[in-house]
Amino acid sequence: MINFTPDTAKTEIAFVRILVPFALGIFSFYGCGATYLFNYIFLFSLILFATLSVVSIRYKHVNIHRYSGITGLTIHLLILTLGILCVISYKQHIYTDLQNIKNLEYLKIRIINEPQNKQNIILFNAESTKSTIATNSLSGYKFKNYIFQSVSGKIRVSIRTNEGIPLRLKYGDELIIPAKLSVIPAALNPNEFDYKAWLATQNLYHQTYLKPQEIVKLPTNSGNRLIRFAFDLRAEQVAIYRKLIKNDDAFAVASTLILGYRADLSSQMLNIYSKTGTIHALSVSGMHVALVYLVLNQLLYFLNREQATRIIKTTLILSLIWFYTLLTGFSPSVLRAAIMISVFIIAKLFNRNTNSYNIIAFAAFCLLLYDPFLLWDVGFQLSFMAVIGLIYLQPKIEGWLYVKNPWLNKIWSTIAMSLAAQLATYPFSVYYFHQFPLYFLFSNLFITLPTALIMYIGLSILLFKLDCLGPTLEWLIDFTNRGLDQIAHLPFAGISAIWLSKTELVLLCFALTLSIIAIDEQRKRLLLAATALFLCLQSALAIDKLQALQQKKTVRYVLKKNYAVAIIYSNKAVLFTDLKPESKAFLYFVKPALDQHRVTQIRFKDTINHPP
Repeated sequence: MINFTPDTAKTEIAFVRILVPFALGIFSFYGCGATYLFNYIFLFSLILFATLSVVSIRYKHVNIHRYSGITGLTIHLLILTLGILCVISYKQHIYTDLQNIKNLEYLKIRIINEPQNKQNIILFNAESTKSTIATNSLSGYKFKNYIFQSVSGKIRVSIRTNEGIPLRLKYGDELIIPAKLSVIPAALNPNEFDYKAWLATQNLYHQTYLKPQEIVKLPTNSGNRLIRFAFDLRAEQVAIYRKLIKNDDAFAVASTLILGYRADLSSQMLNIYSKTGTIHALSVSGMHVALVYLVLNQLLYFLNREQATRIIKTTLILSLIWFYTLLTGFSPSVLRAAIMISVFIIAKLFNRNTNSYNIIAFAAFCLLLYDPFLLWDVGFQLSFMAVIGLIYLQPKIEGWLYVKNPWLNKIWSTIAMSLAAQLATYPFSVYYFHQFPLYFLFSNLFITLPTALIMYIGLSILLFKLDCLGPTLEWLIDFTNRGLDQIAHLPFAGISAIWLSKTELVLLCFALTLSIIAIDEQRKRLLLAATALFLCLQSALAIDKLQALQQKKTVRYVLKKNYAVAIIYSNKAVLFTDLKPESKAFLYFVKPALDQHRVTQIRFKDTINHPP
């Protein structure tokens, strides 16, 4: 872990003060669809800005320092309005023209992310382009003086692949598709994964399902050249791993852990890493970027002699780190880590002290300014919470125990790091994933060294063409996977089916935060307040459990190809369905509702094979 600064109390945290009202503005107006408010809020922000400008010019003449509180409130209000303007202007469904395309037959679209092939279906996001096309014939379609209306908006495209019609698509490709779009539907079953809400956080509100023969691929590619180059380069590196690593799971982990390529990762492998609390290892994040920085810093140590060579070293490291960030697809966790390490490296070059909280707030502000909807991204939330835990909690936990032996001290430091990150992310991870791994300390300690070796060996293979290390890399990944699989199958490996309401999540967050502060600062009143919140939370959970024991209800599920009706009484359920317990439809659409109702015993009844 990179220690940005040991003393955060003596340095200014300007970006923390900026980030809080900015994020609050985004949060408060995310669900607002009133476009007319934009002009009023914009005018209000101009008034605030003009007021602050006049105050700044006349500062000495009117002794404005006497009213510093009002001035500070005005500044925070201005930042709040900027967050509101940012989220309103970013909302795709407000300005899209896709709902007004009834008279159009075709759309010209551009692929804006890397297409993924899952179960014979190609998935990608696209945006319609503004153009006029007049052609004679393309792949069976006849376009004769067709005018393509200027249409703006993003689309979620699904294409069912066909062995007889091979289809190769990549970022930036331009396609002509039929203008048969549909609004993404809301979840139909209780506690089902809300696909509509998830896509809404990506500014996607329309979708289309197509066949290969309905698509006309144009010879043009209008994607960003730098991003297209990065995707093409990553595809080449993934091909190298595919050639060297025969085991499918080992290849998928290598591609995911080193390059952020997750298309080939199986659900079984994801489940193993999730159950052991090591899913963060499969997300290219701060740990991976830090490992890259540490290697580069050691390799270029000879440039530390003079200021000119240190500038060259800094430039090289920053360039390579951002190139690696580009190669991994600019995920929020990698961007956050790259921004933080960049600020740290630049500050170190000029011998400036860096404040950890200020750096992470600056990284978050930059990301939210670019995409305010990242505030609802689960990876974004967990990644920043984990870093805050490492900055604030790890030094305190590590200080609980003094170990003289350097090797044992490193082990204790790793344990403190895992505890800090897990404690900081605990409320949100339980709320989103409904489970908690009990052996997370052991599993995280187990993968620490293998993960670093996998990163270094994998990058060495790509950079120096050391194909001879392929079998070693495959064995190391397979060893790690088998070890985690054994941990996942230990008795009492984790607590599952944990369901919290939003109110209970807020109670847990406040109770946990107050407890940490109270213990750290030894404040009895805060500890009493935290205890009271924990009692309220426990009471709410107890009421939920009592209600579940007394429940009697029938739940009918809406499924496309199957049927399911659950008769629930107490913590038991009789499920009339043609689904199997291991089927994906049961796990994704039926089981979440049963878990939320605290059902622990399920009896399957197939009315077709076993009529009543």
